[in-house]
Amino acid sequence: MAEAKKAPKGPPKKGAWKLYEKKGDKLERKNKSCPKCGQGFFMAQHEDRVYCGGCGYTEFQKKKQV
Repeated sequence: MAEAKKAPKGPPKKGAWKLYEKKGDKLERKNKSCPKCGQGFFMAQHEDRVYCGGCGYTEFQKKKQV
């Protein structure tokens, strides 16, 4: 019989380190900030849009013509 898997202890690790890029001695944001909410809110990068989870602000990107 297969052994039972143990659940990880503590909360899951956040991926905030994915939102920044190190350039020299400075950190730069990879994603755009929300124009309504300010610098503290990142916008989620989707295939055809960028979206703010805080206020719902959405910017659609134009589709590329082939």
